[in-house]
Amino acid sequence: MQSDQLNYIPILMQLILAVGFVVVTIVASGKLGPKRSSEAKDKNFECGIESVGNARIPFSVKYFLVAILFVLFDVEVIFLYPWAVNFKELGIEGMFKMIIFMMMLLVGFFYIIKKKALEWE
Repeated sequence: MQSDQLNYIPILMQLILAVGFVVVTIVASGKLGPKRSSEAKDKNFECGIESVGNARIPFSVKYFLVAILFVLFDVEVIFLYPWAVNFKELGIEGMFKMIIFMMMLLVGFFYIIKKKALEWE
């Protein structure tokens, strides 16, 4: 084998180990342990509180909107860290690009505020 191909052996070994662990765990969980079932064991349990009613209660769309907005504005921070670390190397061009990026985020944030997406009824 060529040396380039030898570099992929650790990756292949890790892949085989990971897939093997998953397969062994799934097979072992089905084969080991007691198989006795009862009404008490099959009952839903959540933090020591008895389950009451149907679990499929509809959530407000506002909940999902706030969650997506949180992820969106949280991901922006991921782009700020590399910029801050490489601030001197990027120079004035990097500064102008970051200003444009932040302005676009501010436009989106003001749009969200205008649409009252963060207000709860």
